[in-house]
Amino acid sequence: QVHLMESGGGSAQSGGSLRLSCAASGFTESDVCMAWFRQAPGKEREGVANVDSDGSISYADSVRGRFTVSQGAAQNTLQLDMNTLKPEDTAMYYCAAGTGRCGGLLLEIEYGYWGQGTQVTVSS
Repeated sequence: QVHLMESGGGSAQSGGSLRLSCAASGFTESDVCMAWFRQAPGKEREGVANVDSDGSISYADSVRGRFTVSQGAAQNTLQLDMNTLKPEDTAMYYCAAGTGRCGGLLLEIEYGYWGQGTQVTVSS
């Protein structure tokens, strides 16, 4: 059974930094793709960044240059370093995982497994 656990998040002031981490367990496949999504109150969930199963990385335009996604040292772990945070980054952040190629469009349908989410709040 696949399980995703997020950690990190919390509160920061505008211009500050936070780090999110995610660990996925239970995968028997080796070609796992992982991503971060977020959902702000009253808005649809949107893709933030991913690391595909071939190691390629994609970012949403809204975070490119400020956020850095990377694979952790352990297999099937993912980190998101968020810098120069803005109030509009306030959202529930979800870790997601899938198998095979998930592509760079950050589409929810490509990810079959989701974490419970961790809150990020940025104050101005």
